[in-house]
Amino acid sequence: MSKYGIRLLKNKFYPLVASDNLELEEGELVVYQDELGEDVGKTFRVSSKVWEAWDKKDIEKLTYVRRLTKEDKIRLDEQKIMEEEGFKSCQEAVGQHNLKMNLTQCRYRFDRKKVTFYYTAPERVDFRGLLKDLTQIFRHIRIDLRHIGVRDETSLIQGLGVCGRPFCCCSWIKKFDNVNAKLAKDQGMQLSPAKISGTCGRLLCCLNYEYKNYLQMAKNTIPIGSGVMTPDGLGKVFASNLLTEKFSVKLEDGKTKDYERKDLEMVYGDVNIDIEIPKNQYKLEETVDMKDIKNLEDDKNSSTGNV
Repeated sequence: MSKYGIRLLKNKFYPLVASDNLELEEGELVVYQDELGEDVGKTFRVSSKVWEAWDKKDIEKLTYVRRLTKEDKIRLDEQKIMEEEGFKSCQEAVGQHNLKMNLTQCRYRFDRKKVTFYYTAPERVDFRGLLKDLTQIFRHIRIDLRHIGVRDETSLIQGLGVCGRPFCCCSWIKKFDNVNAKLAKDQGMQLSPAKISGTCGRLLCCLNYEYKNYLQMAKNTIPIGSGVMTPDGLGKVFASNLLTEKFSVKLEDGKTKDYERKDLEMVYGDVNIDIEIPKNQYKLEETVDMKDIKNLEDDKNSSTGNV
């Protein structure tokens, strides 16, 4: 007996109530019923343990109605055209009212009882005039204007990250964690907006993933500029790599060499060796202002959770 769920916007998963003998393909589109009416969703199989967990959390259940029929598929194709036309109509109305809002997406419910317009804006928007015009364009249908953040916007649009995989925000992240420049700095990344920001214009979500590991490794590190005793004599650390746990040391004779942490002993006191700290990932790019980096940090417009 297979159990199924439906994945909706913002990676929210809901149990799908269906007959015990129903067999669906993974990823198959079906019509389901919720408290607002009928809509279409993509199914996935879940284990009995996941279903039990859903029961304990009392998550809203969706009711299976039917597989997509030939007529449903035609209706779905028509809906995509309606969404494109609806987006253009709303965008024109926004321009006529000179509103500071960026329209992101138009979505119809399958039963055509509701249309939702997602938008981003730097500040609160008075869209009463806009809504009045939209009610004349979209008659006999509920209109929902929904303000979202730029991270939410990217999760709706979808795409591929620098890693070559789908954006985390549109594949598995349900709730955004705060990301700040300190995370990039502590991980020794090059402080360049192009290197540490995503399509959303904010710092990469993945800066959070390994941060705890870097903090743990940093406990065993030797600060740059510290004097050390090496198997080859006295030296001074001028660079380090937390991941490989290797340290670049300049010796008294001017030669440089890499050592593992176990081969070094800290020397407390001045060591008279001049070093030049390389322009590596720990440095801010000369052409970058720190204010530009700060602008990449999360603010009230980064994520609203309103998707």
